Amino acid sequence: MMHRRTFLCGLTVWTLAAPLAAEAQRAGKVWRIGWLSPPSAETGASELDALRDGLKELNYVEGRNITIEAQWANGDPARLPELARRLVQLRVDIICTAGTPATLAAKQATTSIPIVFGAAAFPDRTGVVASYARPGGNLTGVAFIGPEYGKRLELLREIAVSLSRVVLLYNDKNPASLEAMKETRQWAGLLRVALDPLGVHDRSSLETTFAAMRRRPPDAVMTTADPLISSYRTLIVEFANKHRLLSMFPNRDYVDLGGLVFYGTSTTDMWRRAAIYVDRILRGAKPGDLPVEQPTKFELVINLKTAKALGLTIPRSLLVRADQVIE
Repeated sequence: MMHRRTFLCGLTVWTLAAPLAAEAQRAGKVWRIGWLSPPSAETGASELDALRDGLKELNYVEGRNITIEAQWANGDPARLPELARRLVQLRVDIICTAGTPATLAAKQATTSIPIVFGAAAFPDRTGVVASYARPGGNLTGVAFIGPEYGKRLELLREIAVSLSRVVLLYNDKNPASLEAMKETRQWAGLLRVALDPLGVHDRSSLETTFAAMRRRPPDAVMTTADPLISSYRTLIVEFANKHRLLSMFPNRDYVDLGGLVFYGTSTTDMWRRAAIYVDRILRGAKPGDLPVEQPTKFELVINLKTAKALGLTIPRSLLVRADQVIE
């Protein structure tokens, strides 16, 4: 099985060292940066703020040398193609996309405007890029990867050795989330855990999954790393805790809201890294020549307050390995 914080990738990662932005910027030029994301501005704000912070470190400041044209689907992924076309009509210089559905919508809308994606899983399997090393076309960015789903199941087994059935909430309209579901199912088979995938693509389908879990409670609930599902994180955490379910999440935000365990990479860090791609492209680099970046650092955060409320005893061996314990 995998190490907790790092694992070997087939590609060299973190290859894009941050350049000196001062030499990059055209005197007097105000760049128009498009933003396309499935959730609302309220639930997806942290990712855009992280991109802003990364750009600011490279001397790109809103109102001075950049403007950001943000388009939010407000939880309705069917709107993404329309919003992508709107960004093209606005003649933005570059489009930043959150997750795979937004990236595919932008890719369909333009073959000329550069696209930088963040938090897109399995981009080589979902038609986003030709390969990690040579993305090709007008796209590149920072990708989630898959084997961490197996580690999440392993960690749940450490907390509850009798773990037998886990529900996985995944976006059944997102090809990357489908790939994550398949990846998790493979790991569940190896670990002899029954995995029950339940599809979520809007508020109504989320309520349907809640009803299914009330009828047949699992031992634990997990989610895939999906921007739309993440926009429902408060409801998912509240449901898990109310029904005294173990919970494991791919984003830190869930645990800050009271979820039990987070294991994964920081989406905030991913978007700060994505800012480097934006800078490189605005200085003239071709996105298709910039290798897709994959994270190497993974964090384990345990909410001990939630564990106590659920009557769980977290093994000390797990607590000492955690990067942070919330008390």
